[in-house]
Amino acid sequence: MRVLVVWESKHGSTADMALAIGEVLRARGLNVDMCEVASAPDDVKFDAYVIGSAVYAGHWMKRIKQYVHDNREVLLSHRVWLFSSGPIGRPPRPQEPPVDLTQLMADTGPRDHMIFAGKLDRTKLSFAERAIVAALRAPEGDFRDWDEIRGWAGQIADELTKDRLLSQRG
Repeated sequence: MRVLVVWESKHGSTADMALAIGEVLRARGLNVDMCEVASAPDDVKFDAYVIGSAVYAGHWMKRIKQYVHDNREVLLSHRVWLFSSGPIGRPPRPQEPPVDLTQLMADTGPRDHMIFAGKLDRTKLSFAERAIVAALRAPEGDFRDWDEIRGWAGQIADELTKDRLLSQRG
């Protein structure tokens, strides 16, 4: 079973999550390709897709939304999981789903969508971004829950492995 894990990340936190998800899937015996959306293959067919994006101002990033839109026919006919990264703090805020989630779900028909807490490292931000997080008094730190991320990836692997076994028996 071939799985594509594809993401868009501005400062690397979402990329780290996507790589961890891909590694769990790979460790569970799945054939996994992992890439940033700018390097996503155009003509390769996969059995399943895990698609993620950093969320800024309530929205998924532009290139990954375009990837989903451009590939919606393929995605709607395959198994898809979505994840969003971005809330920070304890508890993570904001808790609301991304503004564009309704359209993303319509374009993919995902089996699940997860929102994972992100990471804020002011040293990686532009001057404008630092001004915004200062005005919002956003807490700095790494709020990612690796057990939650890897656990979710394990659930995906369980579902794909079960599907593979059923098709082999069928």
